[in-house]
Amino acid sequence: MGTLMRRAWVPVVVVVAAIAGTVAVVNLRGAFGSAEIFRWDGSGSEVIESINEKQVRYEVFGPGAASGAVSYLNQDTQAEQADFTGLPWSHTMSTTSPSVIANLVAQGDGDQIGCRITVNGAVKDEQLSTGHHAQVFCLVKGA
Repeated sequence: MGTLMRRAWVPVVVVVAAIAGTVAVVNLRGAFGSAEIFRWDGSGSEVIESINEKQVRYEVFGPGAASGAVSYLNQDTQAEQADFTGLPWSHTMSTTSPSVIANLVAQGDGDQIGCRITVNGAVKDEQLSTGHHAQVFCLVKGA
């Protein structure tokens, strides 16, 4: 019995101290009238709509009779492809994403082709390429 008391007194003191501390905190909170600690009414869980809408416009320009293909990233950063049978070609997308990666690659059957990416009307990248079946590439990393 003596060895049991020598070994058990520390855990008993810890448990008694924890209980006494809990009772003291509960009584002090009641005495000072503080609000509940954990209370959820659902008001903070609504979706916050972004007010920063961006208009991203892809443009391909060159000789009017040119035909070819264009690949670009949509607002979900997924690759899309389109064919054109005359220039200029354009595609506009709207997004409220905080940052947009805009990428455009175009190739035509003419000797000159250009691309332009504008964000909210401001030109962010513009490239021009010449040569047989010219290919052009425009990139905006963070619009």
